[in-house]
Amino acid sequence: MSSRAPRYSGVRCSEDVPRLLTEDVCYTKRKRYVKKDGSCNMEVRNVPEKWLLWVTDIFNTLVEIRWRVMFLTFALSYILSWLFFGVVFWIIALTHGDMKDPTTEPCMYEVRSFTAAFLFSLETQTTIGYGFRGLSENCMIAIIVVTIQDVISVFIDTFVIGIAVAKMASARKRAQTVGFSNCAVVNLHDGHLCLSWRVGDFRRNHMVDGTAQAQLVQHTEHTTGKVDVSYKDLNIEESNIILATPTTIVHKIDSSSPLYKVSLQDLRKETFELVVSLTYTDDSTGTLHQTRTSYTPDEILWGQHFQEMIRVTRKNYRVDYALFNHTVKILVAELSAEEYDLKKCTEQPKRKPLYISSPTAAVELVNGNSLEAEKASTSIAIQGNKL
Repeated sequence: MSSRAPRYSGVRCSEDVPRLLTEDVCYTKRKRYVKKDGSCNMEVRNVPEKWLLWVTDIFNTLVEIRWRVMFLTFALSYILSWLFFGVVFWIIALTHGDMKDPTTEPCMYEVRSFTAAFLFSLETQTTIGYGFRGLSENCMIAIIVVTIQDVISVFIDTFVIGIAVAKMASARKRAQTVGFSNCAVVNLHDGHLCLSWRVGDFRRNHMVDGTAQAQLVQHTEHTTGKVDVSYKDLNIEESNIILATPTTIVHKIDSSSPLYKVSLQDLRKETFELVVSLTYTDDSTGTLHQTRTSYTPDEILWGQHFQEMIRVTRKNYRVDYALFNHTVKILVAELSAEEYDLKKCTEQPKRKPLYISSPTAAVELVNGNSLEAEKASTSIAIQGNKL
């Protein structure tokens, strides 16, 4: 540890989180492992039997695709089913001779062409029932096909409704109403250097069972092209929270923290990524969600703390989310937590050791009266010197 006097600094924070400038270096934007919106910045290639996996898990596949693709898929499922059964009904009418002799008793009334067969299929599956076309008792095969179409239509309707509801109630939509601060800060908390960030819920129906987690993600690139990704957990003092009001999550930088030896100058040179998450249960739906984001070293501001945004009124607690990302400068040494702890220990005043030379002084010291013990030991020492 250097013997020079520690420097104190604070780094300004703004809404769009600018780059952190130093005397001789400027951070460049690196590719994130986790984006600010919580999505993972990766591209998956050469997955074996990819299409088979998607078809096998068709429900989740349709939930994850875009709305326009889902609408197109559902529209095609209806149109193709109408078209398929329309062809079947047309073949039944053609085989029974309804097309050739209109005077005979038909299998299906008013089905004399392919267009009429398609309309009969559509009206049967959608239960429109205009009254012109209907099924007679002459063809058992037609009755069986209508029954099969009705059962399939029920399955299609159930599948479409279930996918639409699951997509609208997706955890990603709920996650957009839980926000993290644009930057994390390093400041003093209870006499220790701490890393903290803020999280808040923007809805009135809040969550239950909130659990905060944090990891340092760092990747190392080798000359051979190999990339090693390492994960280091950060201990959080109060990880279980009830997010009724915005909360500041605090990580104490102690000897067990991977940031224990990182000073401000070291932080400017680091390449790790701080990935933070909040796992919670929505109290209105009972669904488990997770919201996450990441902070790069240039988004971790040294010598700042978050501005207070909660005011207590006579009736309630008032939260001003306009101050959610605002920070205030404070004086914090540019030392690492290790250097800060060592400096704090060396600066503590040393107590003069007591010379206990009598049972009386020992009894007074055990009883907690150190002043009387010191006087007793001093007087006895003086008397011993005189003798």
